[in-house]
Amino acid sequence: MRLGLATPVVIRVPGTASEWEAAGGVDDLGRIAADADRLGYAYLTCSEHVAVPVEAAAVRGGTYWDPLATLSFLAARTERIRLVTSVLVLGYHHPLEIAKRYGTLDRLSGGRLTLGVGVGSLREEFDLLDCAWDDRGARGDDAMRALRASLSTTRPSFDGEFYRFDGLVVEPCAVQQRVPLWVGGRTRRSLRRAVELGDGWTPFGLRTDELAKHLGSVDYPDDFAVVLSTAPVDPIGAPQRTLEQIAQLADIGATDVSAVIAADSAAHYREQLAALAELAGLDSRERS
Repeated sequence: MRLGLATPVVIRVPGTASEWEAAGGVDDLGRIAADADRLGYAYLTCSEHVAVPVEAAAVRGGTYWDPLATLSFLAARTERIRLVTSVLVLGYHHPLEIAKRYGTLDRLSGGRLTLGVGVGSLREEFDLLDCAWDDRGARGDDAMRALRASLSTTRPSFDGEFYRFDGLVVEPCAVQQRVPLWVGGRTRRSLRRAVELGDGWTPFGLRTDELAKHLGSVDYPDDFAVVLSTAPVDPIGAPQRTLEQIAQLADIGATDVSAVIAADSAAHYREQLAALAELAGLDSRERS
């Protein structure tokens, strides 16, 4: 099982984010990313929202750093840790826009991109951006097929229900021959979409019994990624409980765990990060 990091500061969800993150800056973020890279964490994440209604922000949070800019910055501060969009909303972009922008990120990072995508769940944001809402699932499926056909080639060609393109040059493209596609969501349909069109599922907002029920309802390949998130963990103050949380997710079927780390300052966060790496037995460059 791989242990990744729900990157602090860049997303602040009420009840999950620590208070210090509101004042966390670019320097803190860069140091944390470099530590995570050195300590052997598998990936860093960043989500996408353009504008969140005030009422929705009370539940979802209102702070969402732009994932392309953020992950590009993190790529420059790290060497081997993967960079995960968790998630991009497919309906907000043309597939070739994603292929060009994130293919460039894959090139800049030396092939470290994992593209997490989803069909979206915030109607007001779709309306604001003048994007189609009612058929977003079908459009998302078509967009994923188009991405698979275009991410790793400079001569993309695709003829789908909603997207069609040919005779174009998209340079640069991703350096990975197959960029991993993880699908976000909280429905059985999102899991089926992930199995059919992607390489992994990264759900949110589900109880452990709901996760187990969904995962038990489909057959998926051995190399399929099941990416589950912890509640905020305290590896220094509650190491046993931290390990139990991770073990519980592994028992459900997690192949990857996104750790949410509780802390009272950026310095404390970095201490917690190191303690969790030690608890989990990560292969850091210091120990290798």
